[in-house]
Amino acid sequence: MNQRKTTKPTSVRLDNHRVRLRTGESQRKNGSYVYRWTTQDGIRHSVYASSLELLREQEEQIVVDKHDGIKTDVKALTVNDLFQLWRELKRGIKDSTFKNYIYMYEMFVQPTFGRSRAVRVKRSDVKRFYNQLADDKVLKIATIDNVHNVLHQVFQVAVDDDYIRKNPTDKVLKELKLSHQFDSEKRKALTVEQQNLFLNYLRSQPKYEHWYPVFYIMANTGMRVGEITGLRWQDVDLKRKIVSVNHTLVYYNHRDEKGCYFSINTTKTEAGEREIPVSDEVCQAFLMERKYQEEAEIKSVGRVDGFDDFIFVNRDGMMQHQGTLNKALKRIMRDCNDEILEKVDPDSDPVLLPNFSCHNLRHTFATRLCESGVNIKVIQSVLGHANISTTMDVYVDATYEISQKELETYATYMKANSGSAISAHV
Repeated sequence: MNQRKTTKPTSVRLDNHRVRLRTGESQRKNGSYVYRWTTQDGIRHSVYASSLELLREQEEQIVVDKHDGIKTDVKALTVNDLFQLWRELKRGIKDSTFKNYIYMYEMFVQPTFGRSRAVRVKRSDVKRFYNQLADDKVLKIATIDNVHNVLHQVFQVAVDDDYIRKNPTDKVLKELKLSHQFDSEKRKALTVEQQNLFLNYLRSQPKYEHWYPVFYIMANTGMRVGEITGLRWQDVDLKRKIVSVNHTLVYYNHRDEKGCYFSINTTKTEAGEREIPVSDEVCQAFLMERKYQEEAEIKSVGRVDGFDDFIFVNRDGMMQHQGTLNKALKRIMRDCNDEILEKVDPDSDPVLLPNFSCHNLRHTFATRLCESGVNIKVIQSVLGHANISTTMDVYVDATYEISQKELETYATYMKANSGSAISAHV
């Protein structure tokens, strides 16, 4: 006699409110809820909530994630974990840029924001973090921009690997710039009067005349500071009056165990590798530097990544860098202006040196080229701009200032010739 098998009915599970619980759901002793599931790799996962309603919202999101291909087994993944993954995978950028990204992340992101659960980070969290950098740490927008560049790439790894749907850093920096109204004033060029004052002051002051060659050459070649500090004597052909720019000297000033060090890198862009024709005066400035070092018994002893015989070195024969040069400029500006103000009438309006940096000298050279009518494509080539739009920005600024001066001349002329008529009419 065949006995029929009977299926034991599944017991219905209810919570404290007599609400039926679904498969995977359960209520804990403290009244909270938990949902457990197992992924295809056999790993069990859990999510928790204070109410059944909130728990089921999470369940629905898990179902949607599964449907969209979003991985549900990476809830514990932190931003720092993503950074390590990005660091292992990132290729195709300059070594100096890569090192700068790592430095920015480790300095400003890793200790705080980097500990956040990556899948839980929202745009508001990123915006709050950037606000803290701007308000609490008082970082400049350029620094925050560098932080953003690496953080955006880190989160893009999570998007590409289906950890998250959208990059939470998208458009956040743009909003920050608008809300904080950062000073976006462009670097200004020295006027002809200011440029002459600066260079003449260097030549006339024994205290500062050793700085004349490097600053004169910067102001008359438009080389970037890393390009000129990285120059070697073999890069300069005084007979042909050509300076070859084929690399750049990078200085890293880390505030950690890495300390400070130099590195040789490629030029900023492919267009940055170029030959610059120079004037007789620039050649003379190079010869002045050589003579000064010979008389002071200074010998270039620095060696970086196989490069040596650098032109511009300190008294110890080691390479100069941007920080040293800009500090020297500040001292020169201060002493020059103090000397002028001591000699002139307090009510006069003398020409003084503005606050400027090494990059302003590059901008000054570009402006002088525009003012003298040099072809825009030639300017682009000499400056090593990858895009003509960058050169055009300089050109527009220069022509605007020229136009403004011409209109001021016109206004003065009209005032002088129509003043009596205006007075009579009034």
